[in-house]
Amino acid sequence: MSLAQRTAANAPTTPANILRLGINLVLGRRALLGTLIAVDLIATNLAFFLAYQLRYVYELGGEVPGESAVDFGAYIPVHVMFVAFSLLGYQLRGSYSLPRGSSLTREAGAIIGSSAIAAMLVFALASMVRYPASSRLTFIYAWILAVAIGIAGRATIRVVRAQLHRAGIGVERVVVVGNNRQARMVMQMLAQQAHLGYRVLGFVDDAVRNDFGRFRALGPTQNLPMLVSQLGVDRVIVSLPAAQHGDIMWVLDHCRQDGVSYSMVPDLFELRLSHVNLETVSGIPLLAFDETNIAGWNLFVKRALDVTVSAALLLVLAPVFAAVAIAIKLDSRGPVLFRQIRLGRAGVPFTCYKFRSMHERAEDEIGHLLDQNEADGPIFKIRADPRLTGVGQWLRRSSIEELPQLWNVLIGEMSLVGPRPPIPDEVERYEEWQRRRLEVVPGITGLWQVSGRSALSFDEMVMLDLYYIENWSLGLDLQILARTGPAVLAGSGAF
Repeated sequence: MSLAQRTAANAPTTPANILRLGINLVLGRRALLGTLIAVDLIATNLAFFLAYQLRYVYELGGEVPGESAVDFGAYIPVHVMFVAFSLLGYQLRGSYSLPRGSSLTREAGAIIGSSAIAAMLVFALASMVRYPASSRLTFIYAWILAVAIGIAGRATIRVVRAQLHRAGIGVERVVVVGNNRQARMVMQMLAQQAHLGYRVLGFVDDAVRNDFGRFRALGPTQNLPMLVSQLGVDRVIVSLPAAQHGDIMWVLDHCRQDGVSYSMVPDLFELRLSHVNLETVSGIPLLAFDETNIAGWNLFVKRALDVTVSAALLLVLAPVFAAVAIAIKLDSRGPVLFRQIRLGRAGVPFTCYKFRSMHERAEDEIGHLLDQNEADGPIFKIRADPRLTGVGQWLRRSSIEELPQLWNVLIGEMSLVGPRPPIPDEVERYEEWQRRRLEVVPGITGLWQVSGRSALSFDEMVMLDLYYIENWSLGLDLQILARTGPAVLAGSGAF
């Protein structure tokens, strides 16, 4: 049953649901398939036409003698073959059945490989039968242009769909079954990647009745059939341990009865997060896994990035440092820099530097403000902190107060990207699973800072830190750094 059909069956007939049904029909999988094929048809046809123009009209690649000139009409048979073989290649390489969330790189690989094979195959066939329309350069240009235009078309589709999904158009309404670590991670990743088109309505669990950060607790598992009807649920994601086989089957049976799509998080999720490597000994499979990926060569690459970027930024931002220092001095009494003991990798203490954003002796007043704390867990944050100075409010809102930590990065106490360094009092109140944040060097920015900043609950922050630790890559670091600027400028969740 299609998403649109499930929506019509589960939701009452109201103008809002009729509109939602129409949007899902437009943005459904069949519509997406038709759009992809149409874009590929346009891209490959346009590529071959432009290739002919480049070779025979603009004579790119050398002058075309009169006896070698060929009308475009003669190229139509090979043109059609090139388009047909290209689209057949896309289909055989799974380009039209990629799962949601697949990278553009994977799509690009199918386009590059399939169009190259199509160009070579058509050229070979034309040469074998001595067909007059068989210029090598024309086929080379056709391949290059098919790749460029095809990838541009696929990227455009992604951008349009992502913007629609972020606006809440054409999204799937999701309920998660379970409240264990993997269930929480799934909810966070779906919420963080709004462009994928999922809206997490909440979770059901028999043992927990409290919300998890921004995610609502919707009651026990037995409420699921009622929630499907009342909330118009499109997909149920089951994240229960294998030991609860009976509960899993009960959920799946009800999903089938209600015509709701369902997905399951495998019980090996925890191992996957730890980078499972499959080894064999005489045919016997062994699962080997590492606790963190930030070691060895990867650690060297990360450190090289830290040193290069921090040194460059300290030089470039020297005038900004001077201007901020003058502003702080003119605004209030006290030192320019605020020094605080934080815990780094393995709980080793170090002195963390910030621009001072509060008046002197602000640390001594925390005891009088504990009842105003707006953060959960062991951290302390107040949105309108009365200890902030006039300049300090601007420094806090713009995150400029963090810039002196570039020195901590340069000398190796911190990294550009990583979990935020906690103070010793916070760590004393950590639960055991939360201490894993201390396995790596702390950072100035991180995954949770670009995913909601202080608006997230403490547990959500820690879960995102653990996801970063277990899934680190240089690409992930660069992605977080690229998202940090827009997150800071937006100012959402900063206090």
